[in-house]
Amino acid sequence: MQDWNPALYLQFEAERTRPAAELAARIHHPSAATFTDLGCGPGNSTALLRNLAPKATITGLDNSPAMLEKASAALPDCHFEEADIASWQPALKQDVIFANASLQWIANHKQLFPHLAAQLADGGVLAVQMPDNWQEPTHTLMRQVADELGISRSSREALLTAQEYYDLLAESGCTVDIWRTTYFHVMPSARAIIEWLRSTGLRPYLNGLDAIQQEEFVERYHQLLQRAYRKQHDGNVLMPFPRLFIVARKVA
Repeated sequence: MQDWNPALYLQFEAERTRPAAELAARIHHPSAATFTDLGCGPGNSTALLRNLAPKATITGLDNSPAMLEKASAALPDCHFEEADIASWQPALKQDVIFANASLQWIANHKQLFPHLAAQLADGGVLAVQMPDNWQEPTHTLMRQVADELGISRSSREALLTAQEYYDLLAESGCTVDIWRTTYFHVMPSARAIIEWLRSTGLRPYLNGLDAIQQEEFVERYHQLLQRAYRKQHDGNVLMPFPRLFIVARKVA
């Protein structure tokens, strides 16, 4: 699969950073000295952690060289490295593990979440935000178009239930705060929704196609989106975007 595109991802930087800021505000660990940003992307979420803890040691992890290059240039006082989140194991247990819109790309959450909890120091915090839009038209219609055109579906899986995440983390020795927020992003058109998703959810579908196939996929997808997301009074389109938030604190 082609590398991630930082410029395309940051086209909607304010909307993508808002959930990360709201998650960071719920960490509440004044003495935290070590932070890891899992799936740091171009560094917009890492910058929030740097502002939260100016003297802390902050590491950003990602599997995209392009994203890491962008993040390193933006935040030279943070450390960035290429790594696989699923198998990541730091040399020191971390005070804060932050994962904004990254863990939904990783399979087997029943194994992943206890693994991440095990990387926390006593009193450490695992702060997670994941898009919970598997059943939203943006994603059901992707799968519909893939089926119509005989294209393989994305390997991304639906999230577990809130109750399942709670139990996984409670069994791992954490107290757990979990909630769900739906953002209604104001988009100028259904076409803008496609531009949003080109850098995320659409990537697994489009990357394996040639230019003609990509155009066919996008045009059919656009037709369906226009039916699902009607224009508002002012001509804009509202895109509901539910997100699941989890803040788990390791009991000392």
